Parts: sequence; structure tokens; C-alpha cells
Amino acid sequence: MTTAPDPHTPTAPADTAATAGPPASPATSPAPSPAAPRRRLSVVADQAPDSPVPAGCNSSSPSTDVRGEASRPGRKAAAKAGADLRGEVLLTLARLRLATPHQLKALLLPHQQDTDHVRRALRNLLAESPALVGRTHRAQQSYWYCTPAGLAEAAASGELASPVGRTTGKRIAASKTGLREHGLALVDTVIAFHRAQAADHADWRVEVAHPTPAGNLVPDGVVLLNNGSSAFVEIDRTMSYARLLAKLERYDAYRGAPASGRGNAARPPRSHWQENYAGPSLDRRFPPVLLVFAPAWRRAAPETREAAFHERARRVGSVDYRLTVATTTLPLLTKYGAGREVWRVVGNGRGGERRALAALPKAR
Repeated sequence: MTTAPDPHTPTAPADTAATAGPPASPATSPAPSPAAPRRRLSVVADQAPDSPVPAGCNSSSPSTDVRGEASRPGRKAAAKAGADLRGEVLLTLARLRLATPHQLKALLLPHQQDTDHVRRALRNLLAESPALVGRTHRAQQSYWYCTPAGLAEAAASGELASPVGRTTGKRIAASKTGLREHGLALVDTVIAFHRAQAADHADWRVEVAHPTPAGNLVPDGVVLLNNGSSAFVEIDRTMSYARLLAKLERYDAYRGAPASGRGNAARPPRSHWQENYAGPSLDRRFPPVLLVFAPAWRRAAPETREAAFHERARRVGSVDYRLTVATTTLPLLTKYGAGREVWRVVGNGRGGERRALAALPKAR
């Protein structure tokens, strides 16, 4: 009897040897790359002393001798970051006589949230031999100024608009008579002009003597504005109205002061202010006098003193004719900026409205 084939039993091929392919060779892994060990080491943040990083490693951690040393170069670089500001800090102190770290930050690093970089630069300058800057502490605040060595180095740089002489800010910073607060109010005024882009902080000259027939005129500051014209700036905290009016008369006398030196025979004689502030032509008018009333202890409020000054100054004959005098208060200047409508022109019929710096009338 013939047995039927089981359908579940697979039928063997007729010629297995003829149809089967060559036996599969065992899988082989590629040869290890020389870079493989280095890639594995690259994920290690710090290397032990007996496990140096191989040459050519793409790790950002350098080979060190102490665990955790890889983070130290970053700290050293940060510690030296203040050295980049040394020149700017030194020149600013030479121009303005004194400043606080917060004022320096507002001028040099306005977008920084803290004063760390400025303080580091100040410490670097203080650590020089001889020291290029000095400081005085009052009421948990530090006031910085240039030393004679710092003034000499700043003058040698050629970056100053005029010679700074030998006067340092040490006496001003250590003063207990309000002289320090007067100097700081001037720096706040410089910051207000700088923030409003009305004038750069490097275009200020502080307490420069101007000759007049009645004696030297020494403005608190002279600023080169961004439109190429100049302005005299006076800060008032404690000066009497009589002395303020006398200083306006000194400005009027300065208008006719002759230029220093022999002059140029090829052109008509020019006055001292024309030689220094009028530029190549005679079309530019006498610079305006900008008076800023700052707060002072045991004195009337700045706006009160400003109003009282207007009542007295409008009686001066040269005001509003040969002189353009405009006033403001330091709180207004700090809040709105020098370019906004914060200036009140002195003179009869001017009213009490405030104008922008660019809208001030020209002296005749």
C-alpha cells in the first residue's frame, strides 16, 4: 500500500548542493578607528593626573594636573576683562575730575546691569605702581579720581581735548563743603547729555579758564554739541543770586576778549571765543549759557531757585540780547534728557514754557 505524503513535511530539494549558495561567512566588525578612543575621552570633563588627554582631542577641556582645573581659565579671563576698560576709565576721570562707579558705568557701559567690570578696571588702575587712580569713601560710597601719575598718562595719550594741568580730583572727592556734590552733579549732567545723544562724554572740558578784561572766566563745563556748536554749562547748588548774575556779566565781558597770541595778519582780528568756538567762519553765534539747578541740603528746591533766578536775571541788560541763557533743574534733566523740552529761556516776554536744546534762540 502506498502511503500518501504528509502535507506538513517539507520536501527536500532535488539537488541541494547545486542550488545552495556558499556558506555565509561570520559577520566581521570594521577595524577600530584611531579616533574612537579620543571621542570617548572627549566627554570627560576633567582628566585625572595619570590620564592625559590624547593629542588632537576635540574636547574643550584642556589637559590639567588638578581635577576641576578646566574651568579656571574662564575665571582668569573674566578677572582680566576690566583691563580692557582701563584706558577709557582713566581718560574719563581725567576729563571730569571725579566720578562714582555707577556714573562711570552709565557713561562707558550703559547696557551693563552692574558695575563689576568698571570696578575691576578701577582696581587694576589702583594696583599700578605708581597708582593711576585714587579713591575716597564717604557714607558707603566710593569716589574715584586721577592721581598725578594718572593725569600724566592720560595727557600723554593725546586723547584729551585740552591739557588737564596738574589738578586732580582728590581735593574735590575729600571735600566736606559741598564741592564733591557739585562735581557729582556736573557728572550727572554729562550723563544726561550723553544718554540723549546731545553730546558725547568725551567732548567735555571742565573748569577751563577763559580770559576777560575783568579777570578769568571759569565755566563749570564747556561742551561740544553733536551739531558742531558749543555751550557753556554752569551747575548751581549753593551760589547766591548775586554771584550768579555777576558770572553772567563775566560772560558778557568774555564776548569782547581778544584772542591770545599774535593772530593771523591775513584775516580780520577775531575774539577769543571766535578763535575757540566759532569755527572757520564768523556766522556762528556766541555759545549759550546753560544753567542747571541741582538739589542741595538746606536750600530751596531747584525749581524754586530757578524761578527766583529768572526774576533777577531778566534785568541784566546783556541777557536775551548778547547772551542766550537757558535754565533747567537736574531732576528734569535726568528724567527727560538734555535734548527734550526742559530748557527755560531767560528774558522778558519769554514766558515760562520750556524748549528743546535745538530750539534755543541764538544770541545777537
